[in-house]
Amino acid sequence: MKRALCVSLDPFVPAGAPTRLGARLVAAATFAELAGAQRVRIQVSEELAPVGNAELRDVRRCARQLELRIAPLPGLLKCALEVRPQRVLLASQPAYGHVHAPLDLGAWSPSLPSALRTLREAGIDVAIATAPTLDAVKAARGVDAPALELATAALVDLPPREQREALVQLGDAAKLAAKLRIAAGAGGGLDTAALPALLGAAPSLEWVCAGRALAERAMLVGLDRAVRDFRESCSLT
Repeated sequence: MKRALCVSLDPFVPAGAPTRLGARLVAAATFAELAGAQRVRIQVSEELAPVGNAELRDVRRCARQLELRIAPLPGLLKCALEVRPQRVLLASQPAYGHVHAPLDLGAWSPSLPSALRTLREAGIDVAIATAPTLDAVKAARGVDAPALELATAALVDLPPREQREALVQLGDAAKLAAKLRIAAGAGGGLDTAALPALLGAAPSLEWVCAGRALAERAMLVGLDRAVRDFRESCSLT
């Protein structure tokens, strides 16, 4: 099956108060898409720093498919409505060590229907970052989520036996999503070594998102080559 590659631009945001951040993100987005990425993603915090509306508008003008990863907070929903990305991934607020944490559907369920409706009415596609479990998929179905990204950061570094069990769980979650006609992808901690086993366990996944591992590879061979290597080694077409 054809599987899309989403490239997270977050690792390309320097620490501190970077200068010309918009230009850096535009360059990264442009090279990633030219190399074959179907979508680029930027995570936005409630403080709109270091990435704010100005930087997002810069990337929006050049990217064919821009995705914002945001928490379903009023200020961030307003940001999405102003920037008008092609898609929004609703996830947890970014925190040190938990960049790829899924959304707590139990805590957010009262406000999620309104957030989903707001984005849909604006013509923006929506996905929700969830844990790779049957219960999480069922909960997402309960709020009428159109698409899910199963969070994989916690499973890629597990000991072999625990990882095999986690991959079975991931596969079951992906199968249930497909049965419920909910589009599903995966993201978090993925590199070319982890992807074959992950895609073998969950072949129905429609996209994967790569970030830090791809950026580290880009430091050695350039972003264009890194994206192409990632696609080729993971059989993404």
